[in-house]
Amino acid sequence: MTKIKTSTGKTFPIDVQRIKELIPHRYPFLLVDLIKSLVPNESAVGVKNVSINESFFQGHFPERPVMPGVLIVEAMAQTAGCLVVESLGKQSEGKLVYFMSIENARFRKPVVPGDQLIINVEKTRERGNVFKFDGKVYVEEVIVAEASFSAMIVDK
Repeated sequence: MTKIKTSTGKTFPIDVQRIKELIPHRYPFLLVDLIKSLVPNESAVGVKNVSINESFFQGHFPERPVMPGVLIVEAMAQTAGCLVVESLGKQSEGKLVYFMSIENARFRKPVVPGDQLIINVEKTRERGNVFKFDGKVYVEEVIVAEASFSAMIVDK
């Protein structure tokens, strides 16, 4: 995998080990495998490789596995969490990013095992410790889900 160094000195892509340093989520709830790109305080692109081995496929649905929409939105939120924490740098130490609201969620196409989610999040507003984002998720350049959501960064 080619590493890209930005003018800020950060190297992309950000691998899962660094993602685990940025956000507290762990298996089976870590839903971002890679951050392909990140523009501090603006946007990020995450990747989630969807495998038949995901625990949620045991019950959703065994005969026709479909990734739950709420987990697709959670993957957007985790990508946004990485954006916030990476952008804030040292200021984010000892803090967590919490979901506050989800608006206008739309699910356009089922996500199934073997799909690779490309998760685009863009920060649309920041007021104090509250951030608002627009997210779009693609599989093979086809939009499968979108939502607007907000999050708050707080002390642990």
